[in-house]
Amino acid sequence: MSVIVDKALALEHGLTAEEYGRITERLGRTPTYTELGIYSVMWSEHCSYKNSIAVLKTLPREGEALLVGAGDENAGLVDIGDGLAVAFKIESHNHPSAVEPYQGAATGVGGIHRDIFTMGARPVCALNSLRFGALSSPKVRYLFDGVVRGIGDYGNSFGVPTVAGEVYFDSSYEGNPLVNAMSVGVVKAGRVASATAKGVGNTIYIVGSATGRDGIHGATFASEELSEESEARRPSVQVGDPFTEKLLLEATLEAIAADVIAGIQDMGAAGLTCSSCEMSAKGGVGMEIDLDRVPARESRMSAYEIMLSESQERMLINCAPGREKTLEAIFNKWDLHAVAIGRVTGDGRVKVSHKGIQVADVPAEHLVLGGGAPVYQREARRPAYLKGVRAFEVPCDLDGTSGAGALMVLLASPNIASKRWVFEQYDTMVRTGTVRGPGESDAALVRIKGSDKALAVKTDCNSRYVYLDPRRGGQIAVAEAARNVACSGGQPLAITNCLNFGNPYKPEVYWTFKEAVRGLGDACRALNTPVTGGNVSFYNENPDGAVFPTPTVGMLGLVEDLDAHGTGAAFQAEGDVVFLLTPRAWTHRAAADDLGGTEYLACIHGKTAGCAPHLDLTEERAVQSAVLQLIRAGVVKSAHDVSDGGLAVCLAEMAICSGTLGASIGLEAAVPFRLDALLFGEAQSRIVFTTDVADAEDVRRILTKGGVQAQPVGRVTRGVLEIAVNGECVIRQRTEELFRVHDQAIARQMEND
Repeated sequence: MSVIVDKALALEHGLTAEEYGRITERLGRTPTYTELGIYSVMWSEHCSYKNSIAVLKTLPREGEALLVGAGDENAGLVDIGDGLAVAFKIESHNHPSAVEPYQGAATGVGGIHRDIFTMGARPVCALNSLRFGALSSPKVRYLFDGVVRGIGDYGNSFGVPTVAGEVYFDSSYEGNPLVNAMSVGVVKAGRVASATAKGVGNTIYIVGSATGRDGIHGATFASEELSEESEARRPSVQVGDPFTEKLLLEATLEAIAADVIAGIQDMGAAGLTCSSCEMSAKGGVGMEIDLDRVPARESRMSAYEIMLSESQERMLINCAPGREKTLEAIFNKWDLHAVAIGRVTGDGRVKVSHKGIQVADVPAEHLVLGGGAPVYQREARRPAYLKGVRAFEVPCDLDGTSGAGALMVLLASPNIASKRWVFEQYDTMVRTGTVRGPGESDAALVRIKGSDKALAVKTDCNSRYVYLDPRRGGQIAVAEAARNVACSGGQPLAITNCLNFGNPYKPEVYWTFKEAVRGLGDACRALNTPVTGGNVSFYNENPDGAVFPTPTVGMLGLVEDLDAHGTGAAFQAEGDVVFLLTPRAWTHRAAADDLGGTEYLACIHGKTAGCAPHLDLTEERAVQSAVLQLIRAGVVKSAHDVSDGGLAVCLAEMAICSGTLGASIGLEAAVPFRLDALLFGEAQSRIVFTTDVADAEDVRRILTKGGVQAQPVGRVTRGVLEIAVNGECVIRQRTEELFRVHDQAIARQMEND
């Protein structure tokens, strides 16, 4: 039975009446049912970025080390010297993970790895950024458990170490978790493959797994708000097979090395539709595709279903002329399908046939991002809530005896507590390149085999800051990720981002999105870390409202000499001098303003209020340059940035990482001051580092310029963390007790089930 295509059906597919009018006008006729499906996924927010591309173009997307422009290929590509480049990217799989957490997270990992190895790069590590509601909720624990198992099972089976990430819990993510997955790979500069169709007459192959009905309309599912009906959308969630993906990785890299591939693209969102249209548009060519030749694992699939299926572990390849037999032999050797399904044409149109009938004939350029896909600037309005949260009532200060109790509460907070329950489910050491993994340094360090270099990689975003001040929160997301890389001995090079926001048709959401992107751009320009690409995920809402705006940053850095400069966060030896590195203008002012947006305020007083911490990007750059200068001079034994939980938590974490060491710290604060702000305020651009006693004087000599100051604040001791303020002890806690509380907090809550 034929399907009647009209405006009502287009609206059911997520298109607007105006967009349906543009389609009929461009085609000069009513689209077929398959064509309507093609347009609905290609013009969905997930594929077209129609509500975000105009804003994204304001980000800095050029730099000396960048080898491809942002969005030009499947992932960003950065030159690291010695004839090597790094491909890296982060993407979301939020909606699938909310409905089916295990497969949603697993296929997010698989998809992002494919983006990397389609460029010819072998993935060397994976990262993630996860957000959930309150861990006290059984539903949240179910989602958390499923997501972590999905990431671990897929990544472990695929054989790529998961080396870093972040996990946050807040009620705003109730019912709509965020699952952002990042992959990093290394490739020889001359072996990069392009996601482009070229060469009229070249054969088009589909390789990898067979095609099924899983994932159909996954792209449009990701472009709508979650609701109670979303549970019925489980068929939109893809099903992953990491063992097949491992075979696909090896076959793909072998085929690229054998020069049989003229272009290649992963079949991710929108499957065959997206890969055929985007490759054609990028090459200025067209394609003819015969769906009867597509290997199917289910019977009687329609053309609509085959074109829109998001079955995993599949690629579309533009074969180099005359190399068809070689390509087929390579994939057959790895027990994978390699079937010729079409050819490259010169008319710029994607033509699809099924059972001898042409079911689609569409102009490729009309469908894609940057081509004929719609571009919108939505109404933006400053959120009304900002006035209320900025005018919060300042809580009573701590007294001199309650600092230790507050510290222990913060260390048990799921946002600060050890994520060992999470990362012990991941293989962090497979391929033996991981030098510093989860919990060992501010950024993970992964050795580049055959060299003295290492990659320093990190994901970061404090969404509470973005909620309170979107622009400054965006700045801090970049600044803290770069600071983490610098503390680990790496030079920050570039970022990828995953921008998680609510419904862009709501003016307050769109204003927040635009301001956060402005903040990202501010910081990337100041720190010389251009944006290589990434992902926008809108419609992250549940019936109670939008999630906190969460522009997750994936930072890439380079350690030139790993053995000399790779730096961890743990105290190293009793007697070492503890320094606090800050901007020169910074003092222990410890005012109520320093409490805005802090974990202390949220955890101890139940408030998300105030303003995001002060940040001066010039000062931030000076502090990062200074810590790198000290590390390269060989005087730094450990370094850790002051972030969530403030200075007291930073010192406690350095003690906990060491296992047995503590510190005796003496702070001098200007009077009047707030003790809670001094201990737990989250003022930016601060780093705690340690040196050998013999090197302490060299710190002052090295830092004669640069607008920074390094104040000695104490010594590393054995087994106890003691903090005094103006000569009065306010915290004294044994390291073993700090460790116990910090280490077991999440595991205890998960054991409730």
